Amino acid sequence: MPKTLPETFLRSLFIGFLMSAILMQPSGGSGRTLFDFTQTENVKNWMEQSDTVRTVGKSKAVLALQTTQMFRRAIFFTLLNPQPNGAGFAGMITATSLDLSNYQKFDIRCRGQGSNSHYKVLLRQWGMDPTLDVTYEQLFTAPMSSEEFSNVVLPFAEFKPFYRGREVPDAEPLDTSNITSFGLQIYGGVYSPIKQSGVSALEIETISVT
Repeated sequence: MPKTLPETFLRSLFIGFLMSAILMQPSGGSGRTLFDFTQTENVKNWMEQSDTVRTVGKSKAVLALQTTQMFRRAIFFTLLNPQPNGAGFAGMITATSLDLSNYQKFDIRCRGQGSNSHYKVLLRQWGMDPTLDVTYEQLFTAPMSSEEFSNVVLPFAEFKPFYRGREVPDAEPLDTSNITSFGLQIYGGVYSPIKQSGVSALEIETISVT
């Protein structure tokens, strides 16, 4: 007679599948944590995307976990070496499959240190090619504090389409139901009155949506 799996094991397996399905569904009633670096075991699914993809690029970005006996968080380290006109960037991206259509904004719990405080979040939709298609971007200023973390709020409605640093006003609006990559970047400021260079760090605990 063939052996059957214990009922308790089957019940646990079913509950696990059910919970996974629930977490994948959008929920407008409360917030949702997308990246919890206080619990993350590694950040191997993030990859660098800096200005060294171009011949003249000289910048560098790293996303690493800081783990102590008291806490765990991610640190977005950047070395920004822009061109004389401010052209330059250092960033990290990760592939996603996110339906955020029932939410309104990102909430990044973070603090900044170092030479620069001006960052941006970059989104791509529908699996767009990062070298050929627009990205949807929003700038933010990191709270520069030696002690406290703060929440940076980025409304989805304020993301705008850009191609290589220039806004593309006639591009399709951001489709929050199909976000296929999420990125963090520090920029030199080629098209901005704010010019940045040097070494900086953005410490991040969580990135959520509400």
